Amino acid sequence: MFTPQGPSLRELAVQGLSSVEHGYDLLADAFDATPFRTSDRLLTAVTRTLEPLGPFDSGLDVCCGTGAGLGVLRAVCAGRVTGVDFSTGMLGRARDAHPGADLVRADALALPFAPVFDLAVSFGAFGHFLPDAQRTLFGQVHASLRPGGTFAFPLPAPPPVGSRLYWILWGFDAAMRVRNAVWRPPFVMYYRTFRLADVRGRLREAGFDVSLTPVETLGRREDGSPRCRLVVARKPQERTA
Repeated sequence: MFTPQGPSLRELAVQGLSSVEHGYDLLADAFDATPFRTSDRLLTAVTRTLEPLGPFDSGLDVCCGTGAGLGVLRAVCAGRVTGVDFSTGMLGRARDAHPGADLVRADALALPFAPVFDLAVSFGAFGHFLPDAQRTLFGQVHASLRPGGTFAFPLPAPPPVGSRLYWILWGFDAAMRVRNAVWRPPFVMYYRTFRLADVRGRLREAGFDVSLTPVETLGRREDGSPRCRLVVARKPQERTA
């Protein structure tokens, strides 16, 4: 897709008619050549925004895919970094790219970790979780962090209503809803179900204290608002008697 190394339209169609897990197994070898892989520009910008929020020891990349976010953790964490994903194919690619990382196959809605991480990140995965699943996901991340730990992820500003990108995303979500109404297994991937106000509320329900940090290196829009914010959700420290 868009490059000779990327998947063909036929391969994307086969993926789209599969389950999420099997679809990503099929796409794994070509995923990094698609526009769906988080850009290096965004990864670098998030790294720079995270650095002054540390120090961090151990790090977890939730829904790590082929491992793009593991590089961010390596840059800001002094200790071990771990990636978790439920696609065996994607984890295989992550293992090739980051041989020193701990890679775990698991469902993000049932993370198999004790509260041992100082930092958790995630990139580009939230469209796979409907609102109720987002609540479960945030609760699982909260349970995997040490007291005082941080869950951080970028959240780009939504496109202006009526813009070309607005209609592209609206059309994609509409097509996915039709697909999931008539075809099984479902393939959950939506772009317009992760709105900032809702996300902040669900993070607070999970027990996080939430703040927003502009990702300044990505610039600002004409109205002065940041093009991208880093959502910073902190697990409160345990109170002592």
